[in-house]
Amino acid sequence: MYIFMAFISGTLMSIGLIISGMINPQKVIGFMDIFGNFDPTLAFVMVGALIVTAIGYRLVGSSKPLLCACFDLPKKNMIDRQLIFGAAIFGVGWGMAGFCPGPAIVGLGLGLPKAIIFVFAMLIGMFLARRFLTRS
Repeated sequence: MYIFMAFISGTLMSIGLIISGMINPQKVIGFMDIFGNFDPTLAFVMVGALIVTAIGYRLVGSSKPLLCACFDLPKKNMIDRQLIFGAAIFGVGWGMAGFCPGPAIVGLGLGLPKAIIFVFAMLIGMFLARRFLTRS
């Protein structure tokens, strides 16, 4: 049942990304081009996601999930150098490529060449980050 619900959730997320146009890198790049051809579409998607998330957090409270023993929420609540550095790398990569991991995976599934390149580079980056972080 857990795998089936994960599949349904992933499919729903993918459909939402496709409908909102977020698998199109030009949408993201247009959002970041505030002095050129600014496209506010991404802001509306983000606000919608924040509203749904805020409602979800309020409804969840301290209850447990239906298909797991507990919620897997972040344990760290401090802003540290790793978080800032990682967020900066994420933001620069997002702005340059126009993809973040979710839309890139959907684009990969659709066979988009830019998404294939991005996911390949993302996997290399994840591998290198894991190797670098386990040494320190």
